[in-house]
Amino acid sequence: MTFHCDTDATTVQAKGPLSAKAGVCEWLGLALLALPTVLLGLDLTFLPLTLPALAIDMGPTSTQALWIMDASGFMLGGFLITMGTLGDRIGRRRLLMIGSAAFATASVIVAFSTSVTILIAARAALGLAAATLMPSTLALISNLFADPRQRALAFGIWATIFGVGYALGPVVGGYLLEEYWWGAAFLVAAPIVVLLLLLAPVLLPEYRAPNSGRFDLFSVVLSLTAMLPVIYGIKQIAKYGLALGAIAAIAAGSVFAVLFLRRQRQLSDPLIDMSLFGNRAFSVALIVLLVGLVAVGGTMLLVAQYLQLVAGHSAFTAGLWMGVAALGMIAGGVGAPLAARRVRPGFVVAGSLVLSAVGYLMLTEVGAGAVGVAMVVAGLALAYLGNGAIAALGTDLVIGSAPPEKAGSASAMSETVQDWGVSLGIAVLGSLATAIYRRTMLDRMPENLSEETREALGDSLWAASAIAPELHAGLIGEARAAFIAGFNGAAIFSAAGVTLLAILAAVALRHVRTLGQSHEPL
Repeated sequence: MTFHCDTDATTVQAKGPLSAKAGVCEWLGLALLALPTVLLGLDLTFLPLTLPALAIDMGPTSTQALWIMDASGFMLGGFLITMGTLGDRIGRRRLLMIGSAAFATASVIVAFSTSVTILIAARAALGLAAATLMPSTLALISNLFADPRQRALAFGIWATIFGVGYALGPVVGGYLLEEYWWGAAFLVAAPIVVLLLLLAPVLLPEYRAPNSGRFDLFSVVLSLTAMLPVIYGIKQIAKYGLALGAIAAIAAGSVFAVLFLRRQRQLSDPLIDMSLFGNRAFSVALIVLLVGLVAVGGTMLLVAQYLQLVAGHSAFTAGLWMGVAALGMIAGGVGAPLAARRVRPGFVVAGSLVLSAVGYLMLTEVGAGAVGVAMVVAGLALAYLGNGAIAALGTDLVIGSAPPEKAGSASAMSETVQDWGVSLGIAVLGSLATAIYRRTMLDRMPENLSEETREALGDSLWAASAIAPELHAGLIGEARAAFIAGFNGAAIFSAAGVTLLAILAAVALRHVRTLGQSHEPL
């Protein structure tokens, strides 16, 4: 059998929407789009696993460590809408290829960083490159699959593939970390990107919006000045308490957020089309994606530290445990779209979130020892299950609720809130756990310790672990107990938030029809 995939940009624009049913070329295109999806899933799980080894090697402070974690995610979230708009102008396939090459380059720089400053800058560049990948991927999926049932299945496969990346990331990263050094995990991006660059011109159609509007750089600046000061303020409050500078940063970010939203309403070609929020299903789905990812993003970071620094597992063993837990995301990504063909999506989302809340409640009871590891893995698996379900159904609800001519903007907004959610989770839950750790350790440290030892013990568990040979066995035990207290506190926060989210989904999305039917106006 022979076939030819038409990838000419002018042909795709002239045809308008693709044929009702996707053929071999479209499904092969989806398989290729799996590569950047897996790549981002791998990247999100590599860093939490490598952070303990990285911290010992490079010695970042707890605030620097959070910036290492957050720099990529917040640049990614800050530029997603921008890159989605840029892809409409220069071509979605072209932007995907440019961004993939930049992602591989930044990954190599991360792997061979010689200072914390270079590492943070490289992570920021990695996030900027990653911002080109997901809007292009989702927009191309919506171009490839015009049939609603096939499109829903394609988004479910997309979420499942992302789950595969989550599952493989800890295993591959753990193995490379154990056999080589922490930077080796980031070199995996290079061969994946080479394969993508070779096959994209053959399998993916190019698409440019025929009537694209003006590109508003001022909106890009406003979006970043709204987001970054707020995150800075959260980090400073976690480290120093309610300091004036931190409160001022959050207030400044809030002012810029208001200015950004006001400008979007005034522009004829905004980065964010505010009229989309008039659809209840669209708005609620975005909230579900945001809050759900806040919980799982922070939990993933804390579990990686727990398995290595408290349970004492090697990086590879910790990766295997996290990989087992991430199978829950695959189950959610596959099962939720199938269930939503018979049960209304709002109820499927709510049920999945209830299971996630049970998982977070299990994490509130975690202690040390083998029983603690088993409970961590089981709790994380349930959290991942809910995450897979909302990633698949939430994306379809967001894009399916938008008019066809606004599908590209809706795709970018879906990815924006998901990536913001992961990054906010790392910042908020990481900061909450760190604050509880510090408060607990201040009450438990003997007075006769040197200032340097007190600072390391009071900073974080990984800082305490770095000087463990110099400490009395009881002190490192106290540090682990303080970390567990912070871990449990973050889990309580997640359980409460996800429970409220389940109620919101059940009530606000109850009128959305099963997959394959037109979404009802709400």
